[in-house]
Amino acid sequence: MAIVREAYGFVHADNSRLKEVYGGPSGQVFVECMRIRPDTGTSKTAILFSHPIGGGSFLPLVSALARAGRHVVYCNPRYRGNDTALIMEKCVLDLGACIADLKTRFGYEKVILGGWSGGGSLSMFYQDQAEHPTITETPAGDPIDIKGAGLQPADGVMLLAAHISRSVTMTEWMDPSILDETRPFERDRGLDIYDAACPQRPPYSAEFVARFREAQIARNRRITDWAKAQLADLNANGDPDAERCFVVQGTMCDVRWTDPSQDPSDRRPYTCYLGDPRIVNDGPVGLGRFTTLRSWLSQWSYDESRANGVTNGRRISCPTLVINNTADLACTPSHAQRLFDAVGSQDKSIVHIEGADHYYAERPDLLPKATAAVGAWLDARGF
Repeated sequence: MAIVREAYGFVHADNSRLKEVYGGPSGQVFVECMRIRPDTGTSKTAILFSHPIGGGSFLPLVSALARAGRHVVYCNPRYRGNDTALIMEKCVLDLGACIADLKTRFGYEKVILGGWSGGGSLSMFYQDQAEHPTITETPAGDPIDIKGAGLQPADGVMLLAAHISRSVTMTEWMDPSILDETRPFERDRGLDIYDAACPQRPPYSAEFVARFREAQIARNRRITDWAKAQLADLNANGDPDAERCFVVQGTMCDVRWTDPSQDPSDRRPYTCYLGDPRIVNDGPVGLGRFTTLRSWLSQWSYDESRANGVTNGRRISCPTLVINNTADLACTPSHAQRLFDAVGSQDKSIVHIEGADHYYAERPDLLPKATAAVGAWLDARGF
């Protein structure tokens, strides 16, 4: 089936005192979208994909769903391509504005959130706040009116090759051998699994893995404590809108990459979705490499970020589908299972696509299976 791609955008009001994106006037935000649909026919349902930093309108599954007859929209929040100063709460507002625009611009009656990868936790965060709006400030204490935004709940959520959250994923990938952020390349050899001299070799003992995980959480919390202290100092000095930028080294270090027995699946060992994890650990494209005090608290902090698929999932009531790609080099099977287990809806399903990688790049032959699973789930619920 032939498909057409229609790029469009819309502007919605934003009254934040602080601006974290380049360009554009104050008081409003431009959201860029693309609608991908069959070249003939209409639909009353739209599948709305989004991700905190967008950029997924050409994902294989997005295109495949359109070729299967679905109307798909990809929404790029204001932070398209740059999460340096990203605030998750503002992504929620952009997604909510997109849903409202879809219903007025195109007349869609039902909207299903397509939570691909990092879009999974954004979708869950959105749906939680749309069903139970509570938030009036960011984790840094800046005002943001999600409670009064009038968010329209989606009719369903699909978690497709999704992880629990950016904050949990960051923590599970943090290099615990970094004990001092001011000296990130002086590392504890006993925890440095990329150092040939590390005494711990795979398969790792349960005791070592427990110590490794505890050290990762401890490191995340040290950065969080420092970020809070920095913001407190700025406030105490009479400059509450001031911000500080910083670098976080070592954010692709996980025992899963070096020990296939950890979170076992069909994925290849000694690699991750960005390549060699040892190189990515300190490379320029690692998670949270460049960030800010406020952004750290909102998207990367283990304790402070509100975008968490497990905690948000417990509070949602709409039909939910989880798809787990068993050879995924980014979102490993335990994340899919934890999301499924957490979802509070009585109508929830999980499908395992055996041998599929994160993007279906290595196994494009499995893309039709995922497309059919999504289609069957949608059809069974009248979507």
